Amino acid sequence: MFMIRLAKMSEVSEIMQVLNLARLYMHQTGNIHQWDNGYPFIDMVEDDIRSGQGYVVIKDKKIIGYFAFILGNDPTYAYIEDGQWLNNESYGTIHRLGSYERGGVFHEVMEYCSKISKNIRADTHADNKIMQHLFLKEGFQHCGIIYLETGSPRVAFQFIKS
Repeated sequence: MFMIRLAKMSEVSEIMQVLNLARLYMHQTGNIHQWDNGYPFIDMVEDDIRSGQGYVVIKDKKIIGYFAFILGNDPTYAYIEDGQWLNNESYGTIHRLGSYERGGVFHEVMEYCSKISKNIRADTHADNKIMQHLFLKEGFQHCGIIYLETGSPRVAFQFIKS
């Protein structure tokens, strides 16, 4: 059904189309403040791919999703308020997740990522109720609020595979 693999530089154009559709969907469902001003930017996706951290989700031989899975400490997660992280062990972070397929994509991403790291962190905008629901559905726990480099707050979640 779904396949996940490292993204290729030759796929950047198709990946950006997927992310543009995901941004449009976010805005249509009330999440207008996240992924504004063209984020995620093409240079970020290219950096993800160059560093071996960019992944595509494929269905029926077509790219339907993209995400970055980054192992190691995320500087924006160093400070958390209104809560705390579940542990201080090494973790992977899911960033820039976007898809135009509805149903099952995030579950597949979690299956894939949890084979790489049993400890996963992620964040999303307070307006992104769909992503918050998916985090909780997949076993993430709400941990508090983190702040991006821009100062923008994000709702922080953590998953620990038992």
